[in-house]
Amino acid sequence: MCGRFASSSKPEDIVEIFGVEQWDPAETLAPSWNVAPTGSAFVVLERLAKGRARAVRQLRVLRWGLVPQWSNSAETAVKMINARADTVHEKPAYRQAFASRRCILPVDGYYEWQTVPGERGKPRKKPFFVSRADGTPLALAGLYEFWRNRSVPPGDPQAWLVTFAVVTTDAEELLAPIHERMPLFLDPSSFDDWLDPGLSDPDELRRLLIPPPPGALRATPVSPAVGNIRNNGPELKEPWVEVEYETTLF
Repeated sequence: MCGRFASSSKPEDIVEIFGVEQWDPAETLAPSWNVAPTGSAFVVLERLAKGRARAVRQLRVLRWGLVPQWSNSAETAVKMINARADTVHEKPAYRQAFASRRCILPVDGYYEWQTVPGERGKPRKKPFFVSRADGTPLALAGLYEFWRNRSVPPGDPQAWLVTFAVVTTDAEELLAPIHERMPLFLDPSSFDDWLDPGLSDPDELRRLLIPPPPGALRATPVSPAVGNIRNNGPELKEPWVEVEYETTLF
């Protein structure tokens, strides 16, 4: 699964790496090394733009936690941060977005917690930072959705909420000892098809839900401080050596 991530890349770098054609520099976002559900992040997506005959690749700031179009409240967002790859094509909350509103979440990496024995046999959570071994941004597969807040007038800036969820899959061999699920990440060769809103055939889309071969990721033990969302700095993803409870995983 994915419940916390780091996102500190400059938007100019994301624009270059992902071939973004449209980005409003006024839509800014401070770097964050501890993004939690309902927080905001830069997301790459493709949509038809005014005056354009084709979909345009855009960089947008969206809120994490998908709110389906039919939802009566935005409060469901905190429970819908992840969408399972094996059921995303059929679940009512995600299937419309999967068909035509797919996106990429560029992150430094994400945090995952492993349950390990603690004092007196009580289980505790040990955090890891998972990132690409080559140091490049991790491109997580996502879905986005528009939600109309009918409690405010149509012209009100708060009338529309745009949210996203991260697609998850079975963990690869390296990560399975930490958690059985992991975000689905994409290689550059899959970017175009995943973002193409014109590609809507369920069978074709499901072929894109295969993660790249194992070996691209690394998992680094990090400080328990990441568990508190008030902590936010680059030191959160730095290696952390436990003295009292050090455990060798790999």
